[in-house]
Amino acid sequence: MRRQPSDSFILVIVLPNHIYLSVSGDSGGLTAPASPSPAPPVPPAPVLTPTPPPRRARVRYLAMVDVGKWPLFTLLGAQEVSSIRQACVFGSSANEAIYITHNDEVFVFGLNCSNCLGTGDSQSTMVPKKLDFLQGKKVVSLSYGSGPHVLLATEGGELFAWGHNGYSQLGNGTTNQGVSPILVSTNLQNKKITQVACGSHHSLALTHDGEVFAWGYNNCGQVGSGATANQPTPRRVSNCLQGKVVMGIACGQTSSMAVLDNGEVFGWGYNGNGQLGVGNNGNQLTPCRLAALQGLCVLQIASGYAHSLALTDEGLLYAWGANTYGQLGTGNKSNQLSPVHIMAEKERGEGERPAVGSKRTRENTEEAWHRETDRIVEIAACHSTHTSACKTQSGQVYMWGQCRGQSIVLPHLTHFSSTDDVFGCFATPSVMWRLLSMEHDDFLTVAQSLRKEFDSPETSDLKFSVDGKYIHVHKAVLKIRCEHFRSMFQSHWTEDMKEVIEIDQFSYPVYRSFLEFLYTDNVDLPPEDAIGLLDLATSYCENRLKRLCQHIIKRGITVENAFSLLSAAVRYDAEDLEEFCFKFCVNHLTEVTQTAAFWQIDGNMLKEFICRASRCGAFKN
Repeated sequence: MRRQPSDSFILVIVLPNHIYLSVSGDSGGLTAPASPSPAPPVPPAPVLTPTPPPRRARVRYLAMVDVGKWPLFTLLGAQEVSSIRQACVFGSSANEAIYITHNDEVFVFGLNCSNCLGTGDSQSTMVPKKLDFLQGKKVVSLSYGSGPHVLLATEGGELFAWGHNGYSQLGNGTTNQGVSPILVSTNLQNKKITQVACGSHHSLALTHDGEVFAWGYNNCGQVGSGATANQPTPRRVSNCLQGKVVMGIACGQTSSMAVLDNGEVFGWGYNGNGQLGVGNNGNQLTPCRLAALQGLCVLQIASGYAHSLALTDEGLLYAWGANTYGQLGTGNKSNQLSPVHIMAEKERGEGERPAVGSKRTRENTEEAWHRETDRIVEIAACHSTHTSACKTQSGQVYMWGQCRGQSIVLPHLTHFSSTDDVFGCFATPSVMWRLLSMEHDDFLTVAQSLRKEFDSPETSDLKFSVDGKYIHVHKAVLKIRCEHFRSMFQSHWTEDMKEVIEIDQFSYPVYRSFLEFLYTDNVDLPPEDAIGLLDLATSYCENRLKRLCQHIIKRGITVENAFSLLSAAVRYDAEDLEEFCFKFCVNHLTEVTQTAAFWQIDGNMLKEFICRASRCGAFKN
């Protein structure tokens, strides 16, 4: 609708519920003559006096975990997601999750297969439930078995388990399902657990002094006891590990791995695909050293469903075991009984820069040099998937193996920034390969740093005064983010020399939301205030902000505010929003015509609405 010059005419329309409207083109006014059902009285215009948000106390900023790659977390609201410090998605269809907040509260939600949520009942839940028993216990390690069962170690060294227990994988001496977290203590008195790992139905725990304990299903020797009887409670894995200090553990489906503080690697359990890397495919009932890695210092190990990865202190990657999906990254699908070096440097010693030949451009040469000397710093695999991933020193992330149904037989460079993203987007199921958490609590991304410093008196170099209240900002940020401010802060503008700029054409909530948008890319306003922000966005030519405002208004439209929003859309030349509001008003015509906003509109606007609505057949019986 566009406003047209007023013509002199009288239009009488009979609306539903016997409401008679008479619109005069001369006066632009609205009258309601006597009728069988008189029009409702005109109530006074509502006065909107938004309450400004309270001043925020200066508190230490808490970075949240990015769980956006896992669809399950779309069930949570923005506030719940922002509270997450650690998280893990698990389950046969990535349909269960556990997360820990900044306040060390533990929540779970999802399918609850085999009571693996630990809520005390067998009910699924789309709403997070708190595990009160774990309240305040800082989590240092968490792992899940595909049985499923869950192990959790706390900062105090305590070990908790729950879920499926048909093979005693919870370590409490029974085969009863654990419907709630169980404290596992047998043989672990005075032992501080620092790391846990789960196979499909067996469990490992690493103590602070480098000892490994194992329990659960043992049909292939995966608990390392020297026999194949199931182990109902934690038992120390000794034999070849006796007197040695273990610093890392990992589990395949039915196999176990340990890396020592001197870089040696041991494996035991099922070896039908060569996943133990000992040169044959016979099961090992006790730990067996990987002789093929003799002389190398392994820093990290990772186990997939039936394959294994190892990373050395020189940034070299080795793989062995099952290769049906290319998960070894060797370029073929042949199993490997011994470790194979993958992503190796090509035909030159480390540090030897390639020459520029006639067949290679300088750009290609530089790229190859960068790739071939970029050491690997992290490897990733998970016992419930056939996917592998790694990250290099420069931040490049590669993936291979089973990726969304495809078999990727060579490491493929992705655009991800972490190996966690690979599993969220490409693994089957799309579980997490580790407990996802902030590597450093004090680390902030650029976006998080900007968000933290918005309206910060400590670092700002400019203040806006709106409705008698200050908003603290940074000139550089405003110039970078907004063309309006880039033009404003020029030497010939008086504003460039001011420390305080007065704003009188917009309200405090509207202008504050605009400035916050420049720092965060987000808007959080009720629809009524979003109208004012839409006006600002139009004035400042901020098209993206304009679209965001329209989205907020569409999402918040009601019978009571629909006509006001329609008027605003016309006033601010928002055609898409105008069409949306018009259709809403027509679809709810009876209710809309009885609202205060409808009766307070000026005559020209009302005339245009009625004419357009009549063309749409709104007044037909």
